[in-house]
Amino acid sequence: MTDILILVNEKDEPVGYKEKIQCHLGRGMRHRAFSIFIFNSKGEVLIQQRSKEKMLWGGYWSNTCCSHPRKGEDMREAAHRRLFEEMGFKSRLTYAFKFRYSARFKNIGSENEFCSVFIGRFRGRVKADPSEAMAWKFIDYNKLLRDVKKNPRRYTPWFKIELRKLQDGKFNPNQLKPKKDNFQFSIYNLQ
Repeated sequence: MTDILILVNEKDEPVGYKEKIQCHLGRGMRHRAFSIFIFNSKGEVLIQQRSKEKMLWGGYWSNTCCSHPRKGEDMREAAHRRLFEEMGFKSRLTYAFKFRYSARFKNIGSENEFCSVFIGRFRGRVKADPSEAMAWKFIDYNKLLRDVKKNPRRYTPWFKIELRKLQDGKFNPNQLKPKKDNFQFSIYNLQ
């Protein structure tokens, strides 16, 4: 199935639709995207090493899941769909913030995205699709921040931006508190 993505303007308003590959060629066409950060009960974040089959940033480490809503698909619906497809589990997701960025990858193509970020919790077994993630691990959040600072070239550009925005918003994974069987959290000053 060919994914048809949602093209947007500077205000994240839909202006058209294009095939996924076309959105990422050259300087890229601005389109909607999302990123997901999943934490476990220890406050560790689940990161993945992107499959080398990926057109852009294959083999780089990134957040738990990142993808795009398809034409006619709600952002939250797309986030839930792709989290299950990529990592093999479901989680309650809470919207954290949105940002715009573009980044060029070698002479292959670019990301040019209006990206919504979601955060959730999970305690269970990860069943990552190897065509999406060649490796994955839970890592202490502060250890991750130190490694990204020390080895920035190992990580995707959007992931580094998202981590900075989380830090700027004083995000602390210990804010993620269990409520009944689901997890909820509060993030302040992330907009």
